[in-house]
Amino acid sequence: MWIDILQVFLGFVVGAVVGFFVSRKLMMKYMKKNPPINEEMIKALMSGMGRTPTQKQVNQMMKQMQKYM
Repeated sequence: MWIDILQVFLGFVVGAVVGFFVSRKLMMKYMKKNPPINEEMIKALMSGMGRTPTQKQVNQMMKQMQKYM
């Protein structure tokens, strides 16, 4: 009886761990293919704050975004 409960519990734990890593891999692949922010959005954001962004500033912001993905 205890062996059966232990097997079910271990099955849930192994399934959760495998599911976590598979979903993490899929999300990272999706985020790399479809980034949540692009250069146009950065330019619009900076323009909305009253600044005219240079291409160098936009590139710096994009590098910072890529660093955290």
